[in-house]
Amino acid sequence: MTSPEPKPFAFYGRVSTEDNQDPESSRGWQLTRATALIQPHGGRIVTEYFDVGQSRSLPWQRRIQANTLLSALRNPRRGFSAVVVGEPHRAFYGNQFGLTVPLFAHYGVELWVPEIGGPIDPDNEAHELVMSVFGGMSKGERNRIKLRVRTAMAAQTLLEGRYLGGRPPYGYTLRDLGPHPNPAKAADGKHLRGLTPDAQTSPIVRRIFDEFLAGYGLFAIAEGLTANHVPCPSAHDRARNRHRSGIAWSKSAIRVILTNPRYTGRQVWNKQRTDEVLLDVDDVALGHTGVMRWNTRDKWVISKEITHSPLIDDETFEQAQALLTRRARAVDRQERQRRARNPYVFRGMIYCAVCQRRMQGQYNHGAAYYRCRFPQEYALANQVEHPRNVYLREDALTDPLDEWLASAFTPDHLDQTITAMCDAQPTDTTPQTAAAQATIAACDAKLAQYRAALDAGADPALVTGWITQTQDERTRAEADLQTTPQTEPHRMSRSQIADLVRALGDIVAVLRDADPDDKAEVYRQLGLRLTYQTETQTVRAAVDLSAHRGVMVRVRGGT
Repeated sequence: MTSPEPKPFAFYGRVSTEDNQDPESSRGWQLTRATALIQPHGGRIVTEYFDVGQSRSLPWQRRIQANTLLSALRNPRRGFSAVVVGEPHRAFYGNQFGLTVPLFAHYGVELWVPEIGGPIDPDNEAHELVMSVFGGMSKGERNRIKLRVRTAMAAQTLLEGRYLGGRPPYGYTLRDLGPHPNPAKAADGKHLRGLTPDAQTSPIVRRIFDEFLAGYGLFAIAEGLTANHVPCPSAHDRARNRHRSGIAWSKSAIRVILTNPRYTGRQVWNKQRTDEVLLDVDDVALGHTGVMRWNTRDKWVISKEITHSPLIDDETFEQAQALLTRRARAVDRQERQRRARNPYVFRGMIYCAVCQRRMQGQYNHGAAYYRCRFPQEYALANQVEHPRNVYLREDALTDPLDEWLASAFTPDHLDQTITAMCDAQPTDTTPQTAAAQATIAACDAKLAQYRAALDAGADPALVTGWITQTQDERTRAEADLQTTPQTEPHRMSRSQIADLVRALGDIVAVLRDADPDDKAEVYRQLGLRLTYQTETQTVRAAVDLSAHRGVMVRVRGGT
């Protein structure tokens, strides 16, 4: 008598850094539990799926190995007839069990769990309740781990001033402080790290604070450092800043240095946090994704004692913060006043043709200008022949642009413009709306045929009956169209658009007399993009009207 063939199983397990366990030992433990469950039933593991570094909060479709397992379920030649998990609270999180087990049932693959003592019965309420409890336990365990880790890190920063990782700030480098105080980590060869001043960059940090307190602005400091060929932070450490150009110093880099309390010799933690947001609000089952966001200064954790060599003293740092606050308030006040008095019609729409950056609005002697400021040192670093300042006066552009836009509504171009406006309307409709519209179009075609038949001498009584029946069908379709909820903007007919355009009258006069804010909104709705070429003093204007895409308008002397 031959013994029965062993039942082939696939094994699934998972471990990540949030579990605070060694991946190999965790895999061995989960595999041992799974094997002990299936061996008495003649089971044998023939393939393994083990996720390392994948958070339990990720749904199975977003875990690498779990997604591979789900894909294998669809294959009739998968090589296994059941799946066993090592630990349910590591495999399932929250409501993941309820979203995953229907796939196993659909493809006829059993799911075995050690805590159940065998296969899960999808129709057994007790099994579903137990697995739901494990999902809740998994979620609670993860939250407790996060709380413990954050609390420990806050305490280590505040009381011990321990360096907790991350790239050292500009001006510092890392040094070895000896074996890790945790015996287990020390046994693995891990060491503590600390900050020590960098001989090349620490003098630059002191120079930045000195110049700022001497009255230099952020831009002037950045320009001076670039002119002196001092590598900016991303250029100094290219290995970890490949995503940045590293061409020159920027105002933001200066500001980051001026606001970093680490330069006083104290350790800082919790300047940023990771918020979990839905990956897709229309599909909650896809789970969350982490988004890094800055914390406000009151949330930062700063060590009580000095833990590494300071580059500046506390008094210098506080003076710099006070000066930054005063300047920020003054700038905000000026910006509010300027926005209230001086609206910019082309805000965010004008680009410099040389560097492809947006030009900024600026009022000079009561007139609105758009400026692109590109210091010579930045231009040299970028190998771009860019004037130091590029200016474009707003009123030199307004009239030629309005005349160009109005040309689309001249008698020669009006039909083409109306057609383009009609075609540009949204076309997405609900199935009910599409069906009603198709019915109305079909009825209109039939009515035209019936009228032609009458003109050709067909029996009036017979054709009249056809017309009455078709008109009733059209009326019902129109009623369905009226009662169907509209999820998209109402489409205007070609005649409605033509009537609206003709009602405006002289388009040039309408644009000239319009309120600046209203005119700016019209330009934004048109998708207007203006590119200023300073050498030829021309502006390339582009809007979403197919007959007038890309026209050169001269803005100095003539049109």
